[in-house]
Amino acid sequence: MPATPPPNGPYDLTTLRNASIQRLLRLRHDNRLTTAALRGVSEVFQVSPRTVRRWMDNADAHDGTYTPQGRRHFTLTPAMHDALTRWCGNVTAAYRELIKDGLLNHPPRVTLATFHRAVHRELSPGQRAALRGGEKARRRHDVHGQRPPGFRNDAWETDHVEASVWVNFKGQPHKPWITWFIDHATAVICGIAITPHTPSREAILAAFRDAVLCGEHHRPFGGIPALVRVDNGRDFLSPTVENALKAFGAELIVLPPNSPYLKGTVESLNAAVKHTLFMGLPGYTHAPVSRRDKRPTVTWDIDELLHYEAFVTLVLQWVDWWNHEHTIARLHRRTPAQAWQADPTPIDTIDPLVLHTYTLERHGPPLTITSKGVHWKGAYYVGDWMHGHSNAGEQVHLRHEPHHYHQVELYDADTGRYRGPATRADEMTPQQARALRRAWQREADHFAAKRNKARKNARARYAATSAPVPPTLLNRLTAQEAAAQLRDLQAGDLAAEARPDLLPRPKPTSERWTAPKADSPKPPTQEKP
Repeated sequence: MPATPPPNGPYDLTTLRNASIQRLLRLRHDNRLTTAALRGVSEVFQVSPRTVRRWMDNADAHDGTYTPQGRRHFTLTPAMHDALTRWCGNVTAAYRELIKDGLLNHPPRVTLATFHRAVHRELSPGQRAALRGGEKARRRHDVHGQRPPGFRNDAWETDHVEASVWVNFKGQPHKPWITWFIDHATAVICGIAITPHTPSREAILAAFRDAVLCGEHHRPFGGIPALVRVDNGRDFLSPTVENALKAFGAELIVLPPNSPYLKGTVESLNAAVKHTLFMGLPGYTHAPVSRRDKRPTVTWDIDELLHYEAFVTLVLQWVDWWNHEHTIARLHRRTPAQAWQADPTPIDTIDPLVLHTYTLERHGPPLTITSKGVHWKGAYYVGDWMHGHSNAGEQVHLRHEPHHYHQVELYDADTGRYRGPATRADEMTPQQARALRRAWQREADHFAAKRNKARKNARARYAATSAPVPPTLLNRLTAQEAAAQLRDLQAGDLAAEARPDLLPRPKPTSERWTAPKADSPKPPTQEKP
């Protein structure tokens, strides 16, 4: 059995050195100390025999216990730690403040180099990083254990990653997003979904369908996982995604926030696609800039960028390269596909139609089929199979993909049997869609300009000074200008538009209230003759 360390220490070499010295002292006391024994101890501790004799003299001077004196070091006080915290880890600035306060002037005066050595000796790199950059910087110095490999489909990990590449999407620059599921044991990418904008639960369900299904364009990897690790993203915690994952017995593991190391497989995949694919594409956003660049990022013409379809093709090709050609050290220099094929664990498959049903959102109450179709969200949905079933009181349950309102799926409300699809009857034309998007954009730009102007006017501006004088306000108005702007800003005040005469005043409900007296009628005036 391997030796276990004592529960309370000590674990340093001084204790072992003390035991060796005491053994040599006992040998000397019994007149059995030899040169070979001295040389053996010196070889173990990699010192000379003369040094071992000095250790024995030190033990004689301290009642038989080896007590190394060590070098005296300057140590930090709580006030010095407070100064380092105030200056966010700036050692030189904290040293100047302590010198000014007289905390380091006592003889002998502590030099800057000595103070730097004390800080590096007493604070670890992680603690110094925390003083400079906070908790996020400190976590970069943490050490995390590696999860056991397990077997295929034992655990999946999923995440969104923003592509650090601008692409040409219908004439406008966009940054696509990638959602994928990766098997932890074999590092196989089982499913992927790409969207030209910020993804939602619809992208998660599309990637999950691609991951579970096997064959054809879904790749030969997939099945039903035992558990899926997700972060605290709002989309991953939606009831639709949770029900789709738990419907087949897959356990949903929600990781705590700020813990990417708990799903290191997918985080490594996010970093790998950036360094092995995005860096070589036009429109890469993290490219280094030169001194001649006036902007922090290099600007690209829209014609120089990849089209969205070409970008999707390159990403899918990269996924095939990752699965079939890329070797990984922890897989014993095998590709993920080779590790997947070498695993004899059986794969649980599922019917694609059943999977399609369970990855759809369900509308709450049943809907009735009328002569105009099924009414939902202010529109009617019709299908060819509805002929002969309208006005009969038949009710159906409606399911749809998230954010896909142009087509829905209908199921019998009593038996749950699939009836068929239905499309929106009054779908707008492409011209109307373009005109509506332009109108939305104009409205958004209009309010954005007003918001920026109001924010600029609300910001107080003061004169720049080079001496400790009271600040001087610059954006001051005359009394007439201030009154005019107040009138303009109060024009839309709801209190100014109130009409108290439209509603009658309530009658007093307490006897303590004094009701107003009715006006006494005036005596009739007599006309003068």
